[in-house]
Order: sequence, then structure tokens, then C-alpha cells
Amino acid sequence: MLDIKFIRENIKEVKDSVKKRGSKVDVDELLNLDEKIKKINQEKESLGAYKNSQNEAIKIAGSSEEKKIIITDTASQVTEMEKEMSSDLKEEKDLRKKFNELVYKIPNIVLDDVPVGGYKVLEKRGKIPKFDFKIKDHSELGESLDIIDTKRAANIAGTRFYYLKKEGALLERALINFAFDTLLKKKFIPIIPPVMISPEMAKGSGYLESASDSEAYFVKTDSKEESEQGLYLIGTSEQSLIAMHAGEILGKKDLPLRYFAFSTCFRKEAGSYGKDTKGIFRAHQFDKVEIVTFCKPEDAPKEHELILSIQKDLMDQLKLPYQVVNIHAEDLGAPAAKKYDIETWMPGQDKYRETHSTSNCINFQARRLEIKYRDENNKLQFVSTLNGTAFSMRPIIAIMENYQQKDGSIKIPQVLQKYTGFKVIKNF
Repeated sequence: MLDIKFIRENIKEVKDSVKKRGSKVDVDELLNLDEKIKKINQEKESLGAYKNSQNEAIKIAGSSEEKKIIITDTASQVTEMEKEMSSDLKEEKDLRKKFNELVYKIPNIVLDDVPVGGYKVLEKRGKIPKFDFKIKDHSELGESLDIIDTKRAANIAGTRFYYLKKEGALLERALINFAFDTLLKKKFIPIIPPVMISPEMAKGSGYLESASDSEAYFVKTDSKEESEQGLYLIGTSEQSLIAMHAGEILGKKDLPLRYFAFSTCFRKEAGSYGKDTKGIFRAHQFDKVEIVTFCKPEDAPKEHELILSIQKDLMDQLKLPYQVVNIHAEDLGAPAAKKYDIETWMPGQDKYRETHSTSNCINFQARRLEIKYRDENNKLQFVSTLNGTAFSMRPIIAIMENYQQKDGSIKIPQVLQKYTGFKVIKNF
């Protein structure tokens, strides 16, 4: 969420940022609502100031008759002022509701080095493999090796679900352990977070307005201990991790505060009808290791580069070909001020596909969730938050397709072999 004071003082910058994103949110309407609310507040302040001045006049009045006159005049004047304000006061609740709804829809400010009108490839790493045989995509490989079963999953849960079996399950565990070991060495704090969060916390992460509620799974509950509305299933453990410090003042000496979490995630994929229906590239349920950092605002750019460097290191050790992309403004989610994607080469699709992302959200989420720290002058400031993917299911797809062999087997990247306990997946 953007501070209304910042919006008032930087109208052009906010409007330009909204335009770059292709957002249709009405900044002028927000400012109009803000002016109306400010007018009502000024009227309230004037009434309060008048009452205070008259109370002081009563205190210093010489006689009871003089006091009586002041009280009578005050009551008359207050009645007149309240009469003039009555229509505004009736409208105030509705104005504040509209204002709050609209200010939450204003996306984060786009940073200056974010491209507009198309993404920018920053670098390509790794060597795209060449095959002297007809290759299979991960769906075909998964079925032939009996490590992915989407048919049985569809019978019990519907499309976009899967069973990960045998060596496939062990391959996921290997990636998770590889990510854990790497991030622990870098002193990141491991977390297993809740996969259900309240609507308030979900809104605080900043995704409900941008992706719409239709993208998130909502679970109604009758429990008195939970929200009366129910709970959201997380689409990424970033939502649980960011919310973990909601309403807190973090110690300056503790920043940057770096976490990573493993969780199952849930997404409706409502906007991807007809896309990637084969296999497990887009699924309603998947596992993920996510990185989240809380830091001082001036440290956010270097923290962003740190997360990207970790992602690149993980992919380099897997020896998978990929490209790093600076995502253009139109494709940024509302919380992100800047975002990098790692797109890994998928031979089965003959193109690069996103496997990782990392976003600098500056203080957008922290402002919503009231997460602050004390600066050098002991003044409270909002922290900056950043997030990034360590591993999701998609690198499994990339490994299967890039490491496939002519005999139908799949080699295991050397760095994962100590975790899997085998060097090849084969079914013969």
C-alpha cells in the first residue's frame, strides 16, 4: 500500500507508474475522496477548537450570568455548525470505505530501471543440450518412467493435480534438501509456515487485489478461533513469512532478517485456462522453497541482487541452461517495484519458461502489515520486504527434459546424487 501523503506529494510519479503497469486504477478519484475526507476532518477540528475555546471562556468568565450567556451562545453555535456538517458526517463512513478500497488497489511504484513495453534479457547461462534422438516432454517421460501420474490424480481431485512417485518423489526431496543446505550455509533461518492465513493477512501481502480473489482458494470455517469469514490457502509461503512479523517493530541490529520456508502452495490458475494442461507445469497444488528478507530501505537493492545470486548459484550447480530477465512494468504484480525472473530452457517446449522469480517490494507490504524498525535517529520507519523462489516443482521438469537420454532414462545432476542415492532414473 502506498502512503496517501506520498501520493499527494508525488501525483505525477504515481500516475506515471500506474500507466507503465497498464493499470486502470483511478488515482484522481482517490485524490477526490481524500479531499472530501480532509474537508470533513477540518470541519470536525474547527468544531472541536470552537468548543475548547468556549470552555476556556467559561472558565475565566467573571459572573455566573456571563457564564450562562456563553454556554447558551455556545450551544446555539454548536447546533448550527453540526447542522451544516450533518450531511457530510453521514457521507463520511461511505467515503472512507471507498477510499480504503481504492488506496489498496494502487500498485507499488515502479523503480526507474524496470523496462516498459517488454522484458529485458540480462544474461544467458548454461549450454542448451542437443539431442540426436526424438525427445519427450516431461509428461511423456513421467508416464513412461512411472514417476508422475496425472490420470489417477484427475480421478480423485480433477485436472491440474498429480501424484509424484518413486524416483520423482525422491528427486523433489533432493531439490528441497539441496536448497536447505545451501541457504543454511548462508545463515538464512529455516521455517515451516502455516499454509492457511486470515483474510487480513492475505490482504496484507498485496496479492488479492492484483490477482483477484478468484486465484486464491478460500476455506470457510465455523471455528470461533478463526476469522468469521474463513481462511485463505497460501499461493506462496511468502504470504505466511511476511505476515509473521505483522504489527511488530524489528530491531535495527537484527536487519537484514533472512528466512526461507518450505510449504505446499495452492493456486486456482484461474487465468490459465487451456494453458499448460499437460503434465505438472501449472498445478493447483505444488511444493516450494521460498526466500523472504526484511531489511532497511537503503539495503533493499543489494538484498535483491543477493537473492538473485543465490538462485543463479542453485541453477548453475544443477547445470541447467537459463536466462535472467528484468520483468517489464506491465507484468509486475501489485506489490513488486522490481522483479527478476529466471527462465529455464525446456527442451520439450523448445523455449525458456519461468522457474524462479525474485521481487523487491520496498515498503508496500510492510506498510499494509505495520512492520517497522527504528532508524539511527530512533524514528520509526517501515522495513523493505523482498522474496524469491529457491525451488518449486518446475526445476524438476527442467531436469527431466534436459537430462533425458536416448534409452528413455533421465540422468540425475551430479550435485543431487548424494541426496537421491541414485544417478539415473530408468524403467528397464
